[in-house]
Amino acid sequence: MLLHDTALIYGRYLRQSLRSRFALLFGVLMPLLYLLFFGPLLTDLPLGGQGSSWQLLVPGLLLQLGLFGASFAGFSIIIENGQGVVERMRVTPVSRLALLLGRVLRDATVFVFQAVLLVLAAVLMGLRAPLAGVLIGFAFVALLTVSLGSLSYALAMRVRTPAEFGPTVNALSMPSMLLSGLMLPMTLAPGWLDVLSHFMPFRYLVDAVRDAYVGSYATAHMLYGVLVAVALTALAVTVGTRVFRTSGA
Repeated sequence: MLLHDTALIYGRYLRQSLRSRFALLFGVLMPLLYLLFFGPLLTDLPLGGQGSSWQLLVPGLLLQLGLFGASFAGFSIIIENGQGVVERMRVTPVSRLALLLGRVLRDATVFVFQAVLLVLAAVLMGLRAPLAGVLIGFAFVALLTVSLGSLSYALAMRVRTPAEFGPTVNALSMPSMLLSGLMLPMTLAPGWLDVLSHFMPFRYLVDAVRDAYVGSYATAHMLYGVLVAVALTALAVTVGTRVFRTSGA
């Protein structure tokens, strides 16, 4: 029953996304601009044996794609509330968990597709990374999207208006990006900033993907990254499902 309901919701929202091809491509624009205009600046930067500049930057851009894209996914719930879509779903027997999973799995599909486009562009610019590492990066993007998408939908169900939702997400996502070392590894930062970054869960994800992009899989970074990603996803889906239930979605 849960799988059937999830497939129905997933299919509904995926068809909506496929009808908006411009939005699919536009979502990758910001990371692509970073790739084009910021990447070349790292070419002569001393990286301390952490791989090439592209192996350093591309993992951060992949997670940036998931961070900002999934964080703002809740806007669609606010729109649906205004159109009465959520109200109509309230009277159906569809599982509340399926209502959440169908949405976040659609989001994960879209952002992994955009991540593929970003990696292909990076390859053209000089990225060289093992296939297994690239696939691991896509898996982390999917997990990050599911976790942040769940929290974003939960927040949108609570605040209800774009005027409340947008500033709240901005206030949380921007410090998360800066303190996680998505653009540059935090080992290059002053000691106090490096210590502070360890309280950001996204740091562990990007460190793991960077290891994967240089072909290092059995590392502490990889272990911590997987544990944090799985724990964050489980917690976020639990919170999101609870909000969907109590809000009567």
